[in-house]
Amino acid sequence: MRQKDGKYSGLKIFMASVAVLYSLLCGPQAYAQDAKDRPVPKNLKVIKEYSDGRGNIIREIQYSEGSMRVTETIIMPKTYSVGYRAMIRPDTMIKDSVMIVVDKSKYSVQVFYRKKIVRSYKAVFGPNPKMNKCMEGDRCTPEGWFKITNKNPASKFNKFMLLSYPNDSATVRFNKMKAKGEIPKTARIGGDIGIHGIWKGGDDLIELGVGWTDGCVALKNKDVEELFTMVGVGTRVFIKK
Repeated sequence: MRQKDGKYSGLKIFMASVAVLYSLLCGPQAYAQDAKDRPVPKNLKVIKEYSDGRGNIIREIQYSEGSMRVTETIIMPKTYSVGYRAMIRPDTMIKDSVMIVVDKSKYSVQVFYRKKIVRSYKAVFGPNPKMNKCMEGDRCTPEGWFKITNKNPASKFNKFMLLSYPNDSATVRFNKMKAKGEIPKTARIGGDIGIHGIWKGGDDLIELGVGWTDGCVALKNKDVEELFTMVGVGTRVFIKK
């Protein structure tokens, strides 16, 4: 009987730990500041950079965010492979045959045309790129299948391709999390998730892997401008961890 009680106690401790983790990553404090009011990072500086012995690059950076000075440690994976360019002109591509794969672990956006990769770009996300989006304001990038629903050629961050978030699967997951108490009852699912560029002169944040977005996928400006010509409304986008 004691053994059963011990297992039950261990389960309760485990569940409590999970609840605390969700609270930290998806709780009310996660959206205390409106994304529209958050200042853009400036004065980027690399403090140190070294290999962890397994091929990954450990990079410690600092930047200003309004009156705050932020220090962030970034782990760039050894599988970080971008820059591939097939010999194909974007203006000759049939948009219905284009698919985008966003790999958050590899900090990359890959473009497939007729099931073959034709482009690979460096990308960044929010501060916790490997976390799936829970709710509005958590600054996480949603995972799963989406479509481009709108294209804006002149947004705040250069070109902007709006994604179909929240879709049905995201809505079901959100409602389940709210019912289980994993996110606040007052939480909203959010929206306005897309693929976009960055302000003029901000490409270094993409190059160094700084997680500055509020859940969107950010590319260098020359890359988002090229991608914009390849896709259309209805282009499929798969985002994976």
